[in-house]
Formats: sequence, C-alpha cells, structure tokens
Amino acid sequence: MSIEFKLPELGENVETGDVVNVLVAEGDTIEANQPVCELETDKAVVEIPCPHAGKIVQVHFQKGDTVNVGQVLLTLEAEEGAPAAEEAPSAGEAAPASAPEESPPAEQAPPAETGASCPIPAGPAARRLARRLGVDLRGVRGSGTRGRITADDVRAAAGPGAATIHEPEAAPATAASAATASLEPVVPPGEPGEDAWGPVRREKMSRIRQTIAAQMSRSASTIPHVTNFDDADVTDLENLRKGVPKGYLGANVKLTAMPFVMKSVAIGLRRHPLVNASLDEESHQIIYKQYVHVGVAVDTPRGLVVPAIRNVDRMTIPEIARALASVAERARAAQFSVDDLRGGTFTVSNLGAVGGQYSTPIINYPEAALLLLGRSRWMPVVREGKIEPRLLMPLSLSYDHRIIDGATAARFLNEVIDLLQSPGRLLLAE
Repeated sequence: MSIEFKLPELGENVETGDVVNVLVAEGDTIEANQPVCELETDKAVVEIPCPHAGKIVQVHFQKGDTVNVGQVLLTLEAEEGAPAAEEAPSAGEAAPASAPEESPPAEQAPPAETGASCPIPAGPAARRLARRLGVDLRGVRGSGTRGRITADDVRAAAGPGAATIHEPEAAPATAASAATASLEPVVPPGEPGEDAWGPVRREKMSRIRQTIAAQMSRSASTIPHVTNFDDADVTDLENLRKGVPKGYLGANVKLTAMPFVMKSVAIGLRRHPLVNASLDEESHQIIYKQYVHVGVAVDTPRGLVVPAIRNVDRMTIPEIARALASVAERARAAQFSVDDLRGGTFTVSNLGAVGGQYSTPIINYPEAALLLLGRSRWMPVVREGKIEPRLLMPLSLSYDHRIIDGATAARFLNEVIDLLQSPGRLLLAE
C-alpha cells in the first residue's frame, strides 16, 4: 500500500521550515516514528519523525529546501499487515518535562530501543555525532533526562579514541590546543565569489539567525538602553560551591555560580517589580508581571536562544541547578518548543563562560532589563585596612530607560550583589 507522509503541524504560527539535514534516502526501509529530516523554524531545529513504517519510494525534498505544513515529504510502500503508528505530536511540541527531582538517575535510565512503540531518544546533535563515529544508537544507553542519549553517551559507546571529537557546541579550544591544531586555514561554509576587493564567500542566514537579527534590531531601535557596571565579591560563594561534592545534585548536574545568580536575580525582581515589568507602548501602560520567569541565554551551533525557566523565585538553589542542566541540554540539542522561548520577564547571559568581563548587552524585547555575567577574576581588594586577594564577578545590567531610572537599576543591582556576597541567605531564602 502506498502512503504519502506530509509535514505535520510545527507549532503555533509556524507554517514553514528549512531542511537542514536529510536523514533518509530512497530505497531505505524505515520504522514507525523514525526521524526523516531535521527542520529549522524561526527558533528551533526539530526532527521530523514519520509515523509510518515501510520502504521509501520517493523523497520529495532535499537539503536547503523550504517546506510547508501539509506538503508531501515522502512516498512509502507500507509493509503488508503493518499498522501505522499512533499519530505523533506536532514537530513543534516538546515532550512534557517532568520535575527535575523526578528524573531517573543515569543507572536506572531505560535502554534506547527502536520501533513504533519506543523511538530512539536522541536529539540532532547526538544523532549527527553517532553518524560520524559509526555508532548504532539502538545499543546506546542514555544517561540524560528520562533516558535521553547525550553526545557523551555516543562518545563512550564509540570507544576511547572518540572522546576528543566534539560537536560544534563544544567549549572553545584553549590556546595550547589551538597551537597544536592543523595550520590549514578554516574555510567558512557558503558559495565562493568575489567583490571589488577580492574573494568572498556568501552564506544564507539561517532562520534562527534571521530571527535573532530582527529581534536585536527591534530592541536596539525601540528601547533606549543604559548599562550599569559593577562587581560582586563571590569569594565566599565560590568556597561554598566548591564544598559541594561532585554529583551531589545528580549525575549530570554541575553546581556552577549561575543558580546562585538566578536566585539572587529572582529575589531582586520580587523586591524591585519595575525591573520585572514591560512597557505596553500602544496603551502607554507599564505591565507589572506577577511571576518571575528568568530567561537563560544559551549559545548553540545555530545561534543564541533564550529558553525561560518558570517561577525561579519559588525554586531552591538545587532545583535551579537541575533545571539549568535540563534546559541547556535541550537547547543545545534543539529539543525545545517555541513556547519554551516565550514568557520570560528578565534574562541572564553568561559571557564569562567564553571569556570577557564587561559588555553592553541588548535587552531581550519586550523585557525591561538584562544582566550579563563576566568571567570572575582574582583582584587585590582592601578589606579592613588590609589588601587581600578576592574573587570578583563582573556584572553588566542593561535596562530600559523609559521605565527604569538609574536609581532603580542601581538599587536592584546592589540587591543582587548583596545576596551573592552572602550566599547563606540564598540557601535559606524561600
């Protein structure tokens, strides 16, 4: 029996997507719910699974194509007597996330299997790496949330020699590693050409990059930005953080300074509600948000995304750490929905993760402020008449000067700094 598989709904107000990777070919035999392509929408890269099993007769798309919801992607010859799988959720929907503390530990994670009832739980990044290393995901045991296969799981399955191979989202190379790298020039992707002064390469902007560009332009042209710079003495916080044993919060959860920053920000937003507000330009109203949803800027291979963590003011430090680990994993693997990127009231960005101290960050419209963290560094500080080495964290707070005055911004930032410098208060905060 011949079956046409059409592109399913991608989410609210998402009608098209660009094909960034083709995962099947004509003549392949696929199982029900097997991913057939990776599709990029305005804010996410999602895998498109086919709910039918059978042999692919024709592939109606190729890499780089723009496809519409309802467009035929594949023609299949269904296996005789094989029932179609239950209709999968729309590609833009994310699977319901359980609370971090309910996630099973790695040693209890279910094995990754294939089939109509249990598709392989792996994202695009892990699948790409598996193809590069020749790893069959059906035999890989996932250590991620709810048994999800991570890139580290793939490397472990590939053997010792694969540990040095990284996906694009891996941390930047150090100076030492760069010195030993190939001296061949890095050729950027795109079409070669020339301008009036010499050779160039042209590359089409990805959908995500186009969305980022439009959002940044709107924010910069609409919001009068002002940035305050300051430092927080995080020496005591660092000592407390390092005193927590590795793996204490979970197998894949690292206790960095970020959960403490987010908790400090959440408390500060409650006490300074104007920083948690937004401006309705048409009605000339200030909208005070009665919830605290903190967006976290995540650097992914396809651009910067800002998933929001809900109700951070009600969470403990361990809960925030677990939520951050889950959000970062899903964002880098492009396993999130458009709704995950909406509803934020304030954004925190960590420049220090890649280097740098101060910056003038652009506010994530329609929010009213954004806090950027720089790389902490040891500095000589005078305390009680003595010079001591102290660990200082650079902070850059950009705010919408239409609704937030300098004094309000300074009070909010002072509140955040006071909390970071007294980490015990954060642990006791409700």
